[in-house]
Amino acid sequence: MQLLDRVRVICLALPEVTERPSHGSPTWFVRDKSVFVTLHADGHHHNDFPHLWCAAPPGAQAELTAADSARFFRPPYVGGRGWLGVRLDGAVDWTEIDELCRDAYREIAPKRLVTLLDAAPDEPA
Repeated sequence: MQLLDRVRVICLALPEVTERPSHGSPTWFVRDKSVFVTLHADGHHHNDFPHLWCAAPPGAQAELTAADSARFFRPPYVGGRGWLGVRLDGAVDWTEIDELCRDAYREIAPKRLVTLLDAAPDEPA
């Protein structure tokens, strides 16, 4: 399965998520208005490798980039708001990507949708 297909399956499995391009890249929205994940399959700006940007819980960006700067980075534009950049070249841990996308969703979605997500059985992509 291609990179876009894998991320798409993960994100569209979440409640009330839609997909459309934003700034030329596939992007997933909660209720068609609030971005929580963007995929840059061909790279973006000076990051010429496949990666995604995702909303992250407070402190996660600093913790993950310090623990593994080869995989995680502070993305331009949204990094100042705590978003996380995740490299998708090399071996990708899809269970981890599923968890990161779910965490991103939890940061952006209204509480009612998070409750729906938490009530559903976990089915990693």
